[in-house]
Amino acid sequence: MADPMRVRATESGGVVDVKILMKHDMESGQRKDAAGKVIPAWFISTLNVKAQGNDVFNAQFGPAVSKDPFLNFKYKGAKGDKLVVSWIDSKGDKRTDEATVA
Repeated sequence: MADPMRVRATESGGVVDVKILMKHDMESGQRKDAAGKVIPAWFISTLNVKAQGNDVFNAQFGPAVSKDPFLNFKYKGAKGDKLVVSWIDSKGDKRTDEATVA
């Protein structure tokens, strides 16, 4: 399993600002190792963020996203909302982390 994501969420005026740092190597499938063999593609393919059980953000990533991707978005919400952030990568590995809006 991958390292935990860093999730920060703050509310101001009814708008929640969410910042997520995901730890993942995000291989494109185009690099080669020291022996000259192609490193297989391995990247986060889908991301889902739920607040209070409702989807607030969904994304589909591809091999062009950089290592340890950072994501920032806003939604209408409230202080105390429980956020659940989940991703699935191209090998089927999964990660889910939670945070509370401050």
